[in-house]
Amino acid sequence: MSQPLVSICIPAYNNAGYIKETIDSILNQTYKNIELVIVNDNSTDDTAKVIESIKDDRIKLYHNEKNLGMSGNWNRCLSLCTGEYIKLVCADDMLVPECIEKEVKAFLENPDVVLVESDTLRVDMNGAPKGTYKRYSESGRVDGKEISRKGFFVADLFGAPLANLFKRSDYERLGGFDTDFVYILDYEFYMRFACEGDIFIIHENLNHFRIRNDSNTGQVIAGDKTKAYVAEHRMLLNKYQKTLRLTDSEVELSVLIRKIRNVLAWVYLKLFIHAG
Repeated sequence: MSQPLVSICIPAYNNAGYIKETIDSILNQTYKNIELVIVNDNSTDDTAKVIESIKDDRIKLYHNEKNLGMSGNWNRCLSLCTGEYIKLVCADDMLVPECIEKEVKAFLENPDVVLVESDTLRVDMNGAPKGTYKRYSESGRVDGKEISRKGFFVADLFGAPLANLFKRSDYERLGGFDTDFVYILDYEFYMRFACEGDIFIIHENLNHFRIRNDSNTGQVIAGDKTKAYVAEHRMLLNKYQKTLRLTDSEVELSVLIRKIRNVLAWVYLKLFIHAG
């Protein structure tokens, strides 16, 4: 099979302590036809210096003159990609060597799907394994609306951004990250894609998601942003209620489940991540 260009983009802000490991995991992919687009969002630490110390022609480094914030920088990353397929990787996460090879293969064999997803290994700040985050229970092709609907009652089945590979043509058609969302903008983005067709699911841990005390995820779940997070969850429900045929009672049930899951996630972080 031919090897279409894959754009892997990293939105970076004050990630000097982790970004080299992230970049190395991308440059060491078994799939070689990649471009690595990195946008430094006016970092105040040594993030730029760390990136510039890595010499590889596939790296395309951009600097924002002013900080654009998460959604602004994520959207700038996507706008700079030129590959047929795109994956966004946060600057402290990692891909296993075969990740892109296996996900592109799934797309080439199923060219009409809108997303290819893989399972995620959670790791702590030191890279120690802390459990697996599985996608939808089935393997292979699954209806995207089915996953989106179920996700409102079970778990965020789209997971972290790095678990998803998508086509640039679909991004250009459907648009970038919705700036109305602050905490779950990635959830909304991939749900928008999922509502357009089938998803191909690979049940292998092809990526590593780092849970940090100071990360957006950690602060939302374990900090004082939980109310805002639940409010955004309700906003997401309202946006897709008609598309996914959710009743008003199902919307309220999903909000209640979200609150319970936040508490359980807080306990998980305290017992298995912060204590580690």
